[in-house]
Amino acid sequence: MIVTVTPNPSLDRALDVERLEVGEVNRAHAAHVHPGGKGINVARALARHGLAAVAVVPAGGADGARLVTLLGEHGVPAVPVPVAGDTRTNVTLVEADGVTTKVNAPGPRLSDAEVDALLAAVEDQLTSAPRAVVAAGSLPAGAGDAFFVRLAGLAGRYGVPLVLDTSGAPLTRAVRAGGLSLVKPNEDELAELVGRDLVTVGDVVAAAREVIAQGTTAVLVSLGAHGALLVREDGTWWAGGPPLVPLSTVGAGDSTLAGYLAGTGSCADRLRTAVAWGRAAVLLPGTEVPGPDQLDLDAVRVVETPDPHLALKEL
Repeated sequence: MIVTVTPNPSLDRALDVERLEVGEVNRAHAAHVHPGGKGINVARALARHGLAAVAVVPAGGADGARLVTLLGEHGVPAVPVPVAGDTRTNVTLVEADGVTTKVNAPGPRLSDAEVDALLAAVEDQLTSAPRAVVAAGSLPAGAGDAFFVRLAGLAGRYGVPLVLDTSGAPLTRAVRAGGLSLVKPNEDELAELVGRDLVTVGDVVAAAREVIAQGTTAVLVSLGAHGALLVREDGTWWAGGPPLVPLSTVGAGDSTLAGYLAGTGSCADRLRTAVAWGRAAVLLPGTEVPGPDQLDLDAVRVVETPDPHLALKEL
C-alpha cells in the first residue's frame, strides 16, 4: 500500500473550449470534475492499475465532502481530516490544440490544531507499514514551510520512505533537512531550488546531484515534452518518446510519479514505466488518469548516461 498526503486538495473542474478568448464569453463543449491535488492524482493513477493507495486529505465544507465521495468512486479510500475552511476548487480551461490555462484557488487556512491532526492521521497510516508515503502539492496557509520536514521526520521514525513532489520554499526546506527517498521536481522547480538556469542535460544532472548530496536518494526530473531524467548516486537515465499532441497536460507529472512508484525491475525499467504513464495522461481530458490499456511502453526509449552536453530542448 502507498499512502498519499495532499495538504491542499481541490475539486478540479476542467472545461474544454475550442479556443480561449480572453475578455470574451467562452462556451465550453465539455466539462470534467475530478478529485484534485497532486497526491490525490498519484493515488487515483495507482488505483486505476489495481494498486492499493490511501489518500490522507484535509476536507471542509460541501466541496470537501464531494471530494471524499469522488475519491471513493475512483477506488481510493480517503482519510479525511475535518477542517473549518472550505476545500478549494481549481478551474482549468483546455483549448482544442492542448493549450491549458489553469487557475488555482488558494485553499483554506489551517489552524495549528488542524495541521497537527493532519500529521496524526498520517502517523496512524504509518503504523500499518505502507510501502511509501507520497507527499505532494502546495501547502495551504497555516501549514508552515516546515510541514514536509515534519512529515519526513514521522516517516523516518517508522522506517517508511518519503517521496516528495512540491516546489518553492517547502521543497528547499525539505531537501536541506534530508531524509527523502525521492523528489520529483520539473526542470523549472529544480532550477529554482539550486538558484541557476538549467540548459543542458549536464546542468540538470549536476543540480540533482546537489540535492542528493543533502540527503535525498534519487531525483526524478520531469522535462515535459522532452521526457524525464532519473538521477541517483550510482547512475543517470533519460527516457522519452515521439512527440505527442496533448489533450491536457494537467496532472501528467503526477501520473509520471505514480508510474515510477508502480514500476518494477531496474532503474531503466521503472523510468520507462513512469514516462509511459505520463505520456498516456496527456492524451486524456482534464486530470483523467490512464489505465493499463492506454499505456505504450514500446514507444518509450531509455538512454543510460545521456550526453551531458545535449540541450534539454534537443532531447
